[in-house]
Amino acid sequence: MHAMLWIAVFSAVLIWSAIDPKDGFTWFLEVLPALLGALVLAFTRRRFPLTPLVYGLILVHAVILMVGGHYTYAEVPLFDTLAQLFDWQRNHYDKVGHFAQGFVPALIARELLIRKQVVSTPPWRNFIIVCFCLALSAFYELIEWWVAIATGESAEAFLGTQGYVWDTQSDMAWALSGALLGLMILGRLHERQLRRLK
Repeated sequence: MHAMLWIAVFSAVLIWSAIDPKDGFTWFLEVLPALLGALVLAFTRRRFPLTPLVYGLILVHAVILMVGGHYTYAEVPLFDTLAQLFDWQRNHYDKVGHFAQGFVPALIARELLIRKQVVSTPPWRNFIIVCFCLALSAFYELIEWWVAIATGESAEAFLGTQGYVWDTQSDMAWALSGALLGLMILGRLHERQLRRLK
């Protein structure tokens, strides 16, 4: 993805997201990873440019975070409409976020492991990538827990459990599915783009 287009889309969504969000504290918590990611990309772009696929996926993930930050994950309007349409008991936008939390990091990790020649055997590499994505998901759940302890009731919008007792476990299951699916459906395209970088 062209750098100027990436920056334009990221900036436009970020500005929209920051205008009158549902909850300012939640907005900050949800958007912070996208901002940190953008900073990392800015500092590494010349020394270690990524494939267009990975840049595009990171942008999609950032948009998901910023939309969730603007409305809170439990109140994204489209998913309220879907909940009514399909008779869901809750707004499932948070599951989109957790799916992306596995799907996107899987391709980032794949790119780093291949280009840095950390693991040469594809089955072991895939195993390590999936483990990494699960560890990342579990760590994020720990962060949510720490925020809840530190802030009490004000963390409810950030947690977004909506009364679902298995929310933490299902979040990690969605991240696992995202990681597996990302590796399965984008592996070949990723290989082609990696060859062009050499």
